[in-house]
Amino acid sequence: MSIKPDHWIERMARDHKMIEPFEASQVKTGGVISYGVSSYGYDIRVADEFKIFTNVNNTVVDPKFFDSRSFVEFRGDVCTIPPNSFALARTVEYFRIPRDVLTICVGKSTYARCGIIVNVTPFEPEWEGFVTLEISNTTPLPARIYANEGIAQVIFFQSDEVCRTSYADKKGKYQGQAGITLAKVEK
Repeated sequence: MSIKPDHWIERMARDHKMIEPFEASQVKTGGVISYGVSSYGYDIRVADEFKIFTNVNNTVVDPKFFDSRSFVEFRGDVCTIPPNSFALARTVEYFRIPRDVLTICVGKSTYARCGIIVNVTPFEPEWEGFVTLEISNTTPLPARIYANEGIAQVIFFQSDEVCRTSYADKKGKYQGQAGITLAKVEK
């Protein structure tokens, strides 16, 4: 298994529509938090729709019985996450992961240095969709997240052989997600 460089990412985006829309260079001018292809990864952008967790309704966060009253929906260019709180968002980019590729995603240092943690589970072989982002504000202060700018970096690993069972083969429950997708447990 090997980490894939920028030219591989660009070729896969062009030839296989692995990332759409795709930015072939790193955009970092005009006061934006950078996004686009990097040396060994791709900096993804956060879209302008958010689900911000709140305790207004005294609900409990439960992955087996998710209560939509646990959050408020927000759409805009700047999302403010309350202190010690959490929001869900999605990427601007749509991904189609090849059968011999696995990705990991880590938050950008610009946000990490402000106490913002971005958690994203691996993109499994043959998974596709918009990525649901988990954004935690670990600080005692409100934190701003800027829509349509960089939020995290995806690193691509390509195996020497294809997996026996892909995410598509398993008919994974998050396959083809179109927006912010809440936790679900199949019954």
